[in-house]
Parts: sequence; C-alpha cells; structure tokens
Amino acid sequence: MGSLFRSEEMALCQLFLQSEAAYACVSELGELGLVQFRDLNPDVNAFQRKFVNEVRRCDEMERKLRYLEKEIKKDGIPMLDTGESPEAPQPREMIDLEATFEKLENELREVNQNAEALKRNFLELTELKHILRKTQVFFDEQEGGVNHTTESMTRALITDEARTAGASMGPVQLGYMDKSNEREDYLPCFVAGVILRERLPAFERMLWRACRGNVFLRQAMIETPLEDPTNGDQVHKSVFIIFFQGDQLKTRVKKICEGFRATLYPCPEAPADRREMAMGVMTRIEDLNTVLGQTQDHRHRVLVAAAKNLKNWFVKVRKIKAIYHTLNLFNLDVTQKCLIAECWVPLLDIETIQLALRRGTERSGSSVPPILNRMQTFENPPTYNRTNKFTKAFQALIDAYGVASYREMNPAPYTIITFPFLFAVMFGDLGHGALMALFGLWMIRKEKGLAAQKTDNEIWNIFFGGRYIIFLMGAFSMYTGLIYNDIFSKSLNIFGSHWRLSYNTSTVMENKLLQLNPNSTDYVGDPYPFGLDPIWQVATSNKIIFHNGYKMKISIIFGVIHMIFGVIMSWHNHTYFRNRLSLIYEFIPQLVFLVLLFFYLVLLMFIKWNRYAATNPMPYSESCAPSILITFIDMVLFNTPKTPPTGCEVYMFWGQSFIQTVFVLVALACIPVMLLGKPWKIMQARKLANEEVQPIAGATSDAEIGGNSNGGSHGGAGAGGHHDEEEMSEIFIHQGIHTIEYVLGSVSHTASYLRLWALSLAHAQLAEVLWTMVLSIGLKQEGWLGGVILTFVFAFWAVLTVGILVLMEGLSAFLHTLRLHWVEFQSKFYMGQGYAFLPFSFDAIIENGGASSSEAE
Repeated sequence: MGSLFRSEEMALCQLFLQSEAAYACVSELGELGLVQFRDLNPDVNAFQRKFVNEVRRCDEMERKLRYLEKEIKKDGIPMLDTGESPEAPQPREMIDLEATFEKLENELREVNQNAEALKRNFLELTELKHILRKTQVFFDEQEGGVNHTTESMTRALITDEARTAGASMGPVQLGYMDKSNEREDYLPCFVAGVILRERLPAFERMLWRACRGNVFLRQAMIETPLEDPTNGDQVHKSVFIIFFQGDQLKTRVKKICEGFRATLYPCPEAPADRREMAMGVMTRIEDLNTVLGQTQDHRHRVLVAAAKNLKNWFVKVRKIKAIYHTLNLFNLDVTQKCLIAECWVPLLDIETIQLALRRGTERSGSSVPPILNRMQTFENPPTYNRTNKFTKAFQALIDAYGVASYREMNPAPYTIITFPFLFAVMFGDLGHGALMALFGLWMIRKEKGLAAQKTDNEIWNIFFGGRYIIFLMGAFSMYTGLIYNDIFSKSLNIFGSHWRLSYNTSTVMENKLLQLNPNSTDYVGDPYPFGLDPIWQVATSNKIIFHNGYKMKISIIFGVIHMIFGVIMSWHNHTYFRNRLSLIYEFIPQLVFLVLLFFYLVLLMFIKWNRYAATNPMPYSESCAPSILITFIDMVLFNTPKTPPTGCEVYMFWGQSFIQTVFVLVALACIPVMLLGKPWKIMQARKLANEEVQPIAGATSDAEIGGNSNGGSHGGAGAGGHHDEEEMSEIFIHQGIHTIEYVLGSVSHTASYLRLWALSLAHAQLAEVLWTMVLSIGLKQEGWLGGVILTFVFAFWAVLTVGILVLMEGLSAFLHTLRLHWVEFQSKFYMGQGYAFLPFSFDAIIENGGASSSEAE
C-alpha cells in the first residue's frame, strides 16, 4: 500500500547462475515479472553475443508462424485462443518446434504452389473456352456473309490474286496465298487472345498506329470476372481477334500483344476443329475443378489443424526469444560455466525472487543453487509504483507527464479523486454524466470479454483502458449536475421551489425583465435543501449573471485549495529526503505566500457570503456588499478603497486594512527568502567545509557537507540534491528561475482555474441551445404528425447530444482537467525526472507483440 503514495524501494542485485540452470531461472523470473536486468555488454555488437544463434532460430520460427497466420486469416479460419499462457519450452524442445514449423511451412507452400499452377491452367483453359465461343460468332458472320464490314475488311486485306481466286471459290477465306513454293499454301492471317479490359482502348490505338490501319480488330467482353492466380484478385478481361495480312504485320502484332501482356491462344479456322477443341477444353476444365477442390480441401485441413495451436506456438516462441535476449545481457565468468547478471528488484520481493530462482534450478536439475547479492550503488534506481486494473489508468496519466523520481511522492492516489471531481465541475450535467457513467460501467462489467478480443483499434483501446476513469467522471458529473440542478439543460423540482410568486402567470411569462426580489414576500426564507433552486431555470433575465458569479467563485476556491494541497505535498518530499534547506527556505515561504494572498481571497468570499444578505439591515445589506476582486486589487497595490454608498462601511470586518497590509508585506518578504535563502546557506556550508578540510585532509568531503546541509531533494535517488557539484552561479540562476516561476505562477495558476467556470458555463449554454433549437421544434407539434416529427427530431437531438455534448465537450473538459493537474497542481511538488521500472515480464512482452524488455530499452 505504501508504494501507492511513494514508489517502491529498489535494490541493485548481482545474480550468479550456472550455465545449465540459467535458462530455467530466467524463465521463472519472466513469469514473475519483478526483475529488471541491466545490459552488462553495452559495447558488444548484437551479432557477437553468445546466444545470437538461438535468437536467429526464434526469428525464423516467428517468420514461419506469421506466414501460417497470414494464410489462416486469408481463409477466414478462426484461431483458438484459450487465454492461457503456456510455460516457456525447454531448450531441447526448440528442435521439435522447428521441425513442426518447417514441415507445416513446406507442406503449405507446396500446396499453394500446386494450387497456383492448377489455377493458372484453369485460367488459361477458361480464357480459351471464351475465345472459342466468342470467335465462333466472328467466323459464322464471315462465312455467312452477314457482316458486311468484315467482308469489306477481308477484301481490303487480300491480294488481287486472292480476290480473283476467291471469286471462283465462293465464300471468302480468311487468309492469303503463298506462291513462293511450287505448291500454293493458304496461310492464316489472324491471331486471337485475351487482354485486361482497361488496357483494351490503348491496345487498339497502338495497333492502329503501328500497323497504319492495315489490321482489323474485333473484341467482346467476358461477362464473368476471372481470378488472378498470383494474388487471387478478380479481374475483368476481353476476348479479341486481329485480322492482318503478311508475316511482317504478324510479327508486329505479336510484339504489341506481348507489350500489353495480352495472352494469345491457338484458334483453328475450321469449325469442326474449333468444336473438337471446345469439347476437349470443357473436359479438362471439369477435371481441373475436381483436382482444385481436393487441393483446397487438403489446404483447409492443414490450416485448421495449425489454427488450433497457433496462439500457443506464438507464446512459446516469444518466450524462448525473450529468454535468450535476456541471457545476452549477462556476462560469462572466466570458467565459462557461470553467468553473471545485474538487476534492479523491489526490496520487498527479494524473497519471492529467490523462491523463483530455486524453482528454476530444480527444473533444470542443477545441484548448484543461484546466488543473489545486494550491491551498493550511487545510481538512481528506477521508479516502481504497484498498480492494479483500477489505479493503472490514473498512474498512466501521471507517467505521461513524467515518471516520478525515485521515492518521490506519487500524485496518482490523489488524482483518483481530484481528477474526476474537477472534470465534473466543468461537465456538470445529470443526464450527460449518466450517459458517460453507464458507458464506463458497461465496459467494467464486460471487461473480461472485451479484453479477450484484443483489437488493434487505438481509440477503442484508449477508451477501454480508461474505463474506470470514464465511470468516475460520469458519476462525479451526476453529482455536480444535481448541485447545479441541471439535466439536459432542464431542472429537477424535487423539494419544491422556495420562491413564491405574487404575480399572475401572464405577467411572469410575458415580462422578460421581471426579477424576483429576495427581500420581499416572494422569498420564503429557507434555502433549497440540495443544489440550486429550480426557479433559476426560468429566470431568463439574471440566470446567467447568478450562475456566472456562483461558478466563478467556486472555481477560485477549488483552485486555491488544490494548489495549497500541492505545496503541502512538497513538505512530504522534503521531510522524507531530509532536505532541511528546501523545507525552511522553499516550502515555508511558498505556503505563507500562497495562504496570505490567495487563501485570504477565498476567505473574503466566505465572509461576504456570510455577512451580506438582502434581508440584513444596513450596513450589511446586499447593496453594501463590496467587490472581492476590487478589494484584492486595492490590497495588493496598497490603494485606499473608494467611498462606499451612504450607510455602508468600507471594510467587511474590523481591522481589515491593517491585516491586509501585514499580509501583503509578509508575502512580499517571502520572495527574497525563496530567492536567496537556499543559495546563501549552501555557500556558507561550502566555506565552512573548506575551512575544516584544511587541517585534516579528507576528514569531511563536500558530498557529506552538502548532504547534511541540503539534506536531500525529491529529484534524484533520495540521496539529496547535488548542489555541491554545481557552480554557485548556476545555483543562484536556478533558484531565481524557480522563485520567479512560483510567484508569477501563483497568479496565473489561480486565474487558470477559471477554466472550470468557463467550460461549465459553455457546456450548460450549449445544452440549452441544443434543446431550444432542436428538440423544442418537435415538442411544439401536435397530433399524430407531431409524434412522427418528434421521433426524427429526438433522434437528431440524441445524436448531437452524444456526439457534441458528451464526446467533444467531454474530451475538452478531460484535456483541461489534465492540464490543471500537470501544470497547476504537480508543478508545486512533482519533479518527474525518474525512469520507469521495466521488469522482464512475459505478460508485457506478449501484450506488446513480442518485443522483449531488452529491445524496449
């Protein structure tokens, strides 16, 4: 429990492990997750370390598993995830795992290659089938003389001799005569193939230009998309046939087809040959379908079997890899039989770590027990704050600003209360807070199932990680919504208004300038039991004026109390580190300065609320109430207050002028104390140390004098500040900056808390505008048509409410609350100059996707 308020005490230990027991011991420590190892080989290249070959083997196994995972996801096969984490396998089991993964990968690659070859053959046969079908129409038109365009094209292509011969042969032949030989051969003059549909226009233009218009192209689309065997995508293609004359054009056409990656297929000219080829193609397609189905079934069975164990295999391989990464951080002794490690461990968990080491030794069968020795060090230990699922999110908010210095006061336990409360002051609405609280409660109730999904959506992971923050912010907003008496910009009249109207209804509803007088019979006298009186909801003329004054004052009150609490937290740091100088010359003048000026401002508000009222007689009636802001300005500037109205007094209480003068003078006197006190004492201590060193050399060191005089600082490792190592000029400059920052920051930080008032007012007004401009339109309609309109208007209003008022306004209030904690609160005591404790933990490694702790460092 102590680590919640202050980080755990850490110890630097030296660990001696026998070589045969090192793997098992590190495995046990990884399951425990309480040891952060240091790299004892910082100058050794990663490829020159002892266990680099084992790490490479693990990388290769991970590669094979990722390949299997990709294939499993491609087929949409669910992977079994029991949520259990198997133990790290023994080194001898790596050979079995490697053999299993090698066999699966080879089998799957062979199946994929066979399937790809079959699909490629299937694609070619399918394209050939479409070519035979589509070109049959072209040939039928040619032989029957139906297509006059084709006839004219053919007449233009054939030679005079062929034209003369064609007149005697009857039907036009798609060819030309070769009379170079003794015997006349009829040579083909067309090619057929398929091409991607999007390339067809450019292909046609290129043919026309390259062949100078001496070709004729016919094309037809393939209606059904075809599967590309290389990537499995669906592509659209078209069948084409090109008529030409001569070998020169034939060569040119084929080169153009090759350039556009068109596939050419043989197409017989004779109808009988085409029909025979088509029948053969259909038979081969049916056979291929059968073989493809069997291949896919075999592939599916292999992947289903692998999917059952894939998650466990990933965990095992990542654990093995993390163990060898960690072993690479160790040193070998001269005998090469013992591994030496250095590690940071929590002091309270040393016994638990020793038990884990003993279990690892027993598992390995080693007879030599491991040795864990504490070491003395002057290094700053890492900061370790124990968290659970509730405090983890709040600790993450603090660590995002900066990890606490070692043993520094941890703001997280106080942030658990102050963060949702300050958020609720800005987001105070019972309805909107209920929506946020219900969403957070739903995530809390379903957290096991939602956590098991392990989605990669960053926005959802942020919401889910902060589920307890969201729930508390919503619950606190419901409370402040009741205080403001605000629910979706309307009020709840639970106890009945304590105002009594003496006017009729028409006067109240029509007279917008009417104001109720608290010093009359309109006011009953007793305050509303809880929160604001609902009468303020209908007070259109002075509602905003009242809410402005009320919310502005409570913002200053909460802000000053929050800052004073932050200064008091610095007292705990100074006393823990025995930093006497900081306690006397920083904490006391800071607290006095803040209390005498700004806490006095808060007291003036309470005095004004208590002494002045509408029912009080002069000089304490509401007309005599002074302005707190003007009073504070006159106090700081030593101005004489203005003459009050007749019957009123200048001051709120007796002796106010004298007390204010004393407070300002004492507060101003604190500034030189903060500025010069600590550096002057350090300078005196150094002079005294130099005088004592002269008679006996080495009797007292600067570090001892500095440690005794400075005591310590909440920066560093708890051994105190290191002012003795700095030049005096640097100390004076640092202290001057710190003093100026605190004095000016006290003013700016107090004004910064006015964002509580500003955002609260903006949220309430935006909710009222949304109600007036949207929902009231549907409420004004009557009859069944009004019900239909109200349904759509309410849906629109609900979407705007959730999207703008809950999400956007909630995010805005969250960021402003975060700034108030980081800047206004934590700057009073929190240094945040430490580094986080990152233990070697299998759970963290698996959650981060396999990156070992050594890699993260």
